[in-house]
Amino acid sequence: MTNLPDEIYSVATVREIDRAAIEDAGIPGYTLMTRAGTAAVSEARNRYPEAQRWQVLCGAGNNAGDGYVVARLLANEGIVVSVITLVDPESLKGDAATAYGDFAAAGGVAVPWSGVLDASADLIVDAMLGSGLTRAVAGQFAAAVAAINDHRAVILALDIPTGLHGDSGAALGCAVQADLTVTFVACKTGLFLDEGPDLCGEIVLADLDIARECWGHSVAEFRRMNAHRTRAWLPQRRRSAHKGDFGHVLVVGGGAGMPGAVRLCAEAALRSGAGRVSVATDPAHASIIVAACPELMSHAIEKAGDLEPLLEKASVIAFGPGLGRSAWAAKLVAMLTDDEHPSVWDADALNWLAESPAKVANRVITPHPGEAGTLLKSTTADVQGDRRAALAKLHERYGGVVILKGAGSLVTSAAGVPWLCTSGNPGMAAAGMGDVLTGIVAALIAQGLSVEAAAVAGVEVHARAGDRAAASGERGLLASDLLAEIRGVIN
Repeated sequence: MTNLPDEIYSVATVREIDRAAIEDAGIPGYTLMTRAGTAAVSEARNRYPEAQRWQVLCGAGNNAGDGYVVARLLANEGIVVSVITLVDPESLKGDAATAYGDFAAAGGVAVPWSGVLDASADLIVDAMLGSGLTRAVAGQFAAAVAAINDHRAVILALDIPTGLHGDSGAALGCAVQADLTVTFVACKTGLFLDEGPDLCGEIVLADLDIARECWGHSVAEFRRMNAHRTRAWLPQRRRSAHKGDFGHVLVVGGGAGMPGAVRLCAEAALRSGAGRVSVATDPAHASIIVAACPELMSHAIEKAGDLEPLLEKASVIAFGPGLGRSAWAAKLVAMLTDDEHPSVWDADALNWLAESPAKVANRVITPHPGEAGTLLKSTTADVQGDRRAALAKLHERYGGVVILKGAGSLVTSAAGVPWLCTSGNPGMAAAGMGDVLTGIVAALIAQGLSVEAAAVAGVEVHARAGDRAAASGERGLLASDLLAEIRGVIN
C-alpha cells in the first residue's frame, strides 16, 4: 500500500467523481469500464504470470461489466477463461450490458452458477457485487463467496471484495477473502477500516486516467499517514544539540503491582528521542524500574503532593499506564486533571476521565474501541460500526487530539479530515502496545511537535516499529519487541 495516494474517499464521493468524468469530462462510461478491466488484467498477470486458467464470477451492475471486460481481454491474450454468472446477463443495462455484448460477440459464453467452481482454475476473479452493497450477502451469492474462499486459487477482487461494505469496512454477512484487490477511480474507506485490510489482500489503485478536474470540490474522508510526513516533522538534529533541547517526559502511573506499563511507556519515550524521562510511580516500583532501565529517573510517589517538584521540570505528561483504580490513583487524577502541561492520557486515566468529562486543548487521548465506548457511554460495537463518527464524538466531548486505536487507527485533525494509519499488523493486538504508543507520542511532544503532529507521527512510528518487529512472525509479538525497533523507524 506504500504507493497508494494519501486521500481516501467515501463510496458516494467516488461515484460522483465517476459521474463527473462521464458527464462533464465526456469520457464514455464504457471507456472507463474498459480501462478498469485492462488495469486489473495487467496487475494480476504481472503478479501471477503462472496463472493460465482463470474463472470469472459475474453478478450485477457495473461490477459484472468489469468482469465481462476482464474475461474478453483474457481470451484475447490466449488465457483459458471461463465465466460463471449469478445474474442473467440479458438483464444487465447500460455499460454492463455493452460489456456483456462485446464478450458474447467475441465468442464468450457465461454459464449460470451451479454451485461448483472450476477445481483446476489458477486464478478466480470476483466481479459479483461492487462497492454499492449495503445489505447482507445471501442466497447463491453467499454460496459463491463460500466456494471462492474454499478454493485453492489466487483470488482477484475487482474494485472491492464482494460482501465488504465500501464505507465501513464491515463484512456484510460473508465476504470474499481476496489476495489482490484492484480498486478503481479512488480509494474507498472500507478497504482500510475494520475487516477491509484482512479481506482485500494487496490493494492497487487504477485511477482510470480521470483528470483531477473531475474531483471538483470532493473532500476526502481520511488522509493516510506516511513516513515522508513524519520525516519532515523530525529533521536531523544539530551537532551542538544537548538533552535539554529534546524535552522532559514525566510518566505517571504504575499503581501497586503494575510496574510493567510505566516502564514500557517510559522506555518507549527514551527510544523516541526524549532528552530525559522520569517515572512517577508506586513506591514499591521505583527501584525495580531504574534497575531494569538505568537511563530512566524513577521517583516514589506516596501522595499526590510528591508530584509537584516533578511537574515543575516536565515538558509533557504521559498519564495512565498501569494507573489502576485505587485511592492513590484518584488523588493523582485530581491533581493532573487541571494541570496545564501538554499531556497524553491512556489506559485507566481514560476510565477516570469518562467519569468526569472535561475538554482540554493540549491533551491527546488514546482509547481503544472498548475505552472509546466507555468514554462515549456507548458500546464497542457502536464505535466499530462507525469509527469516523465515534472519533468526531470523542473530539467534541473531550477536545484536544483523539487517537482511536485499532485496525486502521484514526487521529483527529484541526483541518477537519481525520488521519488514517494503514501500517501495523495483527501481532500488535497484545498487552502493552498502548503503553508504548503513549510513550512515543509524549516524546514527540517533548521534542517540539504539536499535539496533532505528535499523535500522527507517533501512531505511524508505532505501527512501523510493529511491522519491523513482526518480520519473523506476528504471533507471539511482545510490546517490548517494539522498543528495539523504534529508533530505526524514527531515524
